[in-house]
Amino acid sequence: MPAPETSAPVLETRDLTIRFGGHVAVNAVSARFQAGELTAIVGPNGAGKTTYFNLISGQLPATSGQILLDGADITGLAPSARAQRGIGRAFQITSLFPNLSVHENVRLAVQARAREAASLTRLWSGMRDWIEKADRALEEVNLLAQRKTLAAALPHGDKRKLEVAIMMALEPRVFMFDEPTAGMSVDEVPVILDLIARLKAQGDKTILLVEHKMDVVRSLADRVVVLLNGTLSADGDPATVTASAIVQEAYLGITPKAGGARG
Repeated sequence: MPAPETSAPVLETRDLTIRFGGHVAVNAVSARFQAGELTAIVGPNGAGKTTYFNLISGQLPATSGQILLDGADITGLAPSARAQRGIGRAFQITSLFPNLSVHENVRLAVQARAREAASLTRLWSGMRDWIEKADRALEEVNLLAQRKTLAAALPHGDKRKLEVAIMMALEPRVFMFDEPTAGMSVDEVPVILDLIARLKAQGDKTILLVEHKMDVVRSLADRVVVLLNGTLSADGDPATVTASAIVQEAYLGITPKAGGARG
């Protein structure tokens, strides 16, 4: 269940805006995200969903507005600093070290989380904890058998799973998934959806999910936020929001009948 409205948000955006020339891609979006809540962010192509994610994680600088994490303003911080503070992001397009092995990709994330650098004089046995944590993350996404494979050699679906393992290794408090099942085969999709469901079940994580598949949204989300032309157009529980006229028409392409939205 969503956290009570009276509780302090883990993550908040206040009038968050970005302009590209004369185009306003995200327009004064204010939203609060609680611990233990999974929020699906939906909208048609070009609605500003990924741009909103890019603003929160720091890939794009805001034109105006604020981003707060645990009440602290992080609007001016670099992506790496936001990650250290607990914001984890899996991208719509995979972002990996292609010439490193699957295991090395995750181990580097474990090291980053530990805020330590490997020393040339350090004994290999001293890295055992990092190795074990990396292997546990790979096991969670069913990639342990491919731990020695170069990331570049993985099929697209496995690259998506590897990126999720890297995010898990960073142990963020805020998990941001941008269409995590895009490009995956039917057999691969349940692995990621089950993982997200298990993260949600822990009850202390804040999860944001950009997703086009409405069956996924209905099955996982506590709350749905709708962006339309960069503006927050609806915000509420999945049943109410997906049945609303604005979603039926703008997102699902259905023109509601007179007298109300149709399901």
